Order: sequence, then structure tokens, then C-alpha cells
Amino acid sequence: MTSVDATRPLPSKATSRASSLLRILGMVVFALIAFGIVAAAHRYLAQRLVLDAGLVGASRQVLLAALGILGASLLLQPLAERLLRPPWSRFVAWPASLWMGLFFYLVVLTGASDLILSLGESTARAAGSELTSDGAAQLRAILVGLVAFVAVAVGLRNGLAPPAIKRVELELDRWPHARDGYRIVQISDIHIGPILGRRFARDLTNRVNAMNADLVAVTGDLVDGRVDCLIDEVEPFGELAGRDGVFFVTGNHDHYSGASSWSGHVASLGMRVLRNEHLILGEGEHGFALVGVDDHHAHFIPGEHGEDLARALEGIEDPTPVVLLAHDPSTFKKASKFPIDLQLSGHTHGGQIWPFSMLVRLVVPFLAGLYRENGTTLYVSRGTGFWGPPMRVGAPAEITEIVLRSKQRMN
Repeated sequence: MTSVDATRPLPSKATSRASSLLRILGMVVFALIAFGIVAAAHRYLAQRLVLDAGLVGASRQVLLAALGILGASLLLQPLAERLLRPPWSRFVAWPASLWMGLFFYLVVLTGASDLILSLGESTARAAGSELTSDGAAQLRAILVGLVAFVAVAVGLRNGLAPPAIKRVELELDRWPHARDGYRIVQISDIHIGPILGRRFARDLTNRVNAMNADLVAVTGDLVDGRVDCLIDEVEPFGELAGRDGVFFVTGNHDHYSGASSWSGHVASLGMRVLRNEHLILGEGEHGFALVGVDDHHAHFIPGEHGEDLARALEGIEDPTPVVLLAHDPSTFKKASKFPIDLQLSGHTHGGQIWPFSMLVRLVVPFLAGLYRENGTTLYVSRGTGFWGPPMRVGAPAEITEIVLRSKQRMN
């Protein structure tokens, strides 16, 4: 295993303090911007679906109050995840999560209808006429609401269904012939917390163990919440088993939940935690390096340093095959410049609910599935659980069985 390079200069206390303050300031600014966007979007829905629709009396007041309360629940949910234990946290999480999904579709559909109406009005003016508006606003509100509820119902059915088992066979140039057919079961983005709890962890553990994997890789975002809040919920993961072991790397949500404490607890459950380090599995020509890095978002968290791929790779001798576990597939841009054969990632959830996937792809171009560059292969899992809305549309959850094949077997 690699050791820390003692020649690297350590940051001074003043530098560390200034860096921490900048990170905190950045988080505050981000939170304020997010609050402003959420508030503006709720105001937009209130205007288009309630006020413009001409609702009056009790129905108008009830809908406006509901928008305000549900909007506030989106801000309370992160606090509930980290301050309350299940089942108490579920009283906030369930309505907030359901509203998050419905809110998304209401905004998307209302925006799309605004665009269509605007184009229709422009066309009518060009033709020398005007569109009648009697009842149009009310009809728009009804149609938007109905389509949004259907989308949420479909998403709930898919999101709460057990994750499917997906088998992926990969042929790697340097994979040892002696390990042809080696099977890695990857689970990722499980998000044990207020909604997915002990029962989900138990079912998932039983399904993974039934696959009799050579190695089990947990590629981050295991939890949403502190150890003391979720210690009972994650207990079934102590029975996860693979012939060569169970390995864990941190995701951004693990860092939000306290990566150091979670790393210690995960280790007590029998998982090997890889934080910017590697180990060699097997000997000689049968061996390969398993590398794990912290999520790069960790550098936003005071006291955390985040991903250090160069450090994790130190001491690996060529031509040892290398399998990298990195939560965020964005690491692939850097990993493909090193002699790394395979990177396993998650983080994106495959977008989780369409058309949100289109926005995710703008931020992370490696959305789901296989990518190759410079002899390095990346596989991105769509995730095993979910975050936010308990829904999936166009991006089914998965337990991934990755079968590694050697090109040497063809010779």
C-alpha cells in the first residue's frame, strides 16, 4: 500500500484557516443562491398556476399556502437528514422529497407551456389575429397538473422498485489471463437515510451476496446523515461479502455527512476503506492494483482535502493492471492520462429523472454506461438507490456485475 509522501510541504495553520473560511463563505454563497432560485421558481408557479388561472377564495389561499409550506420543506429536508434519526426524519423527508419531484415537473411543464403559448401568440399576430385567452390559463394549469402527477406516479413506481441486476463484460488489454472472468459487483449511490433505510440495506445485502462476487465495490454516497442517526440503518451492510473483500470509497454525500466518522464505522462493518491509496490483490502475474480516491468535492468541506490520484497511485509498478474506484466520473479526465485500465464510478444517477438528465450531462459528460479514452475504460453506474425525489424516469437503478476478460485469452 502507498504511504504518505513525507517530502510534501504541509500547509501552515494560517493558510489552512484562510482556506477553511473561504470554503465556508463559498458554501454560504451557494446556499443563498440556491434559496433564491427555489424561491423564484415557487413564485413563478404561484403566478402561472394560481394567480393567472384566476382562482379566488379558499382554493386560492390554500394553494398559495401549500406552495409556501412545501417550498420551506425543501430547505428543512437537509437539516432533518443530519439532525434527526429515523423514523422522525421521515416526517420531513417524505413530503419534501415527493414535492421535489412534483415541483420539478411543474416548473418544466409550465415553462414549456409558456414557450408554446408565446410561439402561438407570435404566429397569431403575424397572421393578423389574436388568440382568445378565456379559460386558457385555467386549462393550462389543469393540464400541467395532470401531466406532472402522471410523471410523478411513473417515477415513484420505478424509483421504489428493486434495482435491476445489470451484467457488463469488459475486455482489458492488461488484465491477467489467470483472472479471466473475474467478477466485480458494484453498488453505488445507495443513499441510506430518511427514506431508504434498514430494510433496503438488508435486501440489497442479500441480493449482492447471492451473486457470489470476487470483489464488491461500493463507489460512494452510501449515506445521507450522521453515523449516530443511521447506525442501525446501515448495520446489514456488515454482512456484505466478496471473495477478495468489500471495498468502499467516499462520495460527496458521505463527506457532507462526516466522511471521517463514516470511514471508521464502515471499516467496523468489514469494508476496506480506500482514501487516496491502493492495495495489491494477488501476487506476481496474477496480481492487480485496486485504487480508491476520495471524492473531489471534499475539498469544499473544512478539514477535508479531497481526491489525490497521484498519491493513490504511488508505488504501483508497471505493468500491474489497475482498477480505480472513484465516485465522480469526472475523475476520468485525469485518470485516462495515467496507466489505469478501468475506472468504476457513480454519482450521476444517470440523471435519475428525465429531462433532468440533460442538465446533468452538461455538468458531467459521463452520464452512464461505458466510455473509453487512451486505453482506459470507464463504467458509470446509474446508482442503486436514489437521492431527493424517490423517483426514476428513464434511468433505472442497478446492481452492476462487471465481468473482466483478458485479451490474452485470444492468443
